[in-house]
Amino acid sequence: MAAERLSMRKLREILRLAALGQSRRAIGRSLNVSHNTVGTYLDRATTAGVSWPTCASLDDAALDALLNPADPGAAPRPLPDWPTVHQERQRKGVTLRLLWLEYKSAHPSGYQYSQFSALYRAWAETLDPVLRQAYTAGEKVFVDYAGQTLGVVEPTTGEVREAQLFVGVLGASNYTFAELTWSQTLPDWIASHTRMYAYFGGVARVTVPDNLRTGVRHACFYDPDLNPTYADLAAHYGTTVLPTRIAAPRDKAKVETAVQICERWLLAPLRHHTLVGLATANQEIARLLRALNDRPFQKLAGTRRTLFDEVDRPALLPLPAQAYEYAEWKKARVNIDYHVEVERHYYSVPHRLLRKAVEVRLTTTAVEILYGGQRVALHARSQRRGGFTTEPTHRPKSHQQHLEWSPDRLIRWGHAVGQSTGVLIQRILESKPHPEQGYRACLGLMSLGKRYTPARLEAACFRALRSGAASYRSVKSILAHGLDAVPLEEPSTLTLPSTHQHVRGAAYFLPTPQENLSS
Repeated sequence: MAAERLSMRKLREILRLAALGQSRRAIGRSLNVSHNTVGTYLDRATTAGVSWPTCASLDDAALDALLNPADPGAAPRPLPDWPTVHQERQRKGVTLRLLWLEYKSAHPSGYQYSQFSALYRAWAETLDPVLRQAYTAGEKVFVDYAGQTLGVVEPTTGEVREAQLFVGVLGASNYTFAELTWSQTLPDWIASHTRMYAYFGGVARVTVPDNLRTGVRHACFYDPDLNPTYADLAAHYGTTVLPTRIAAPRDKAKVETAVQICERWLLAPLRHHTLVGLATANQEIARLLRALNDRPFQKLAGTRRTLFDEVDRPALLPLPAQAYEYAEWKKARVNIDYHVEVERHYYSVPHRLLRKAVEVRLTTTAVEILYGGQRVALHARSQRRGGFTTEPTHRPKSHQQHLEWSPDRLIRWGHAVGQSTGVLIQRILESKPHPEQGYRACLGLMSLGKRYTPARLEAACFRALRSGAASYRSVKSILAHGLDAVPLEEPSTLTLPSTHQHVRGAAYFLPTPQENLSS
């Protein structure tokens, strides 16, 4: 069995204690190593001519070379290609032990796993702090706004406005997206995410934002409360939003470095440019961004783009069929008329939800109403204040039947049966203080039209009109007794003679002479 490889500190202590006359077993107990290991190193020191205190002037490398000489007959062990090992380790499921097994398969005389790991860690410490962290391919994208802004001329007013720089960077490849927006408000925040995912051509499984108030309503490490629109965006793209801890910049060190790089390579070169309009400014940002992603790494082979194509792009989730449509979420309560108010317009919901609290999802074209997480109504969005948008099936049955008919529609139906039927319906409606009070009688006539032929109904209505009984009950009675088939008698004309004993004339009513005298 090979002797234990001790640290230089313990080797120096072995030589010091031996010079003090301590036995090998005593030295082993003091340093917690076997007495055989102590003897091995003392023998090597004697062979190399090294003793205490002369060894104190030697550095660790020189002392190690004297006490751990290489086997002159052994072939040199091949050193792994550490940049390739580092890049492969970022792939999902690839561990350092797997890479060591592949290395040993190609080089059986190579380093054992413990030394392989130690050499890799020593090499990784020479990299930049951001690159030293291990990120799984396609797992995380970090997003934030840069602290610096860029002055852009507003075309309509000529005013110089400070545009905000949105930055997103993938963890494994450092592939970067950046664009300018007028603000950090929710619509711009959501739109930037949508364009970022389209730029990547896929979606990372985890999106890591700062605790920006726009995206996170309540910052909490264990249970952050996301803005409903931001959560809706995450659900649409199938990503998980994991905000960083408050005042923990190391949680987003990747994007902090990316922001710094973007400020240096995107904003600084444009500081003396006069950019008119946000579109023009973003064209310049896109040009500089392409150069940034194509710039070679200083300590690794390749560029952000080549590493993205090789590592991140294959591991990203696919984009949905349609880009996310910006939506706002509101809470509302159903009124007694089974409508909810949204921006001064009223939209119906099923009448069973009276007085219930619901959620409203607003897009530019639609209003979606949800109860218990399930959609209960969908309407086209209306900008008419004070107006109503009502789905007929949301009404109770009684309301549906009442509102299915209007006076004009009832009269048109009556005239379709016959002239007398139309006139009778019009008489019924006009006889009521409010036309709605005559709806039931008119609907009753319609039901009679289903039991009797249109000709009989028309004849019954004609008879009812001629008899002066313009009502549903009269028509029903006429039909029930078959009077609609009985011919109507023409009214007789009474002709009196010009002279008759009962015709007294005007002189009969004149006062007599006696009546005049008495008066």
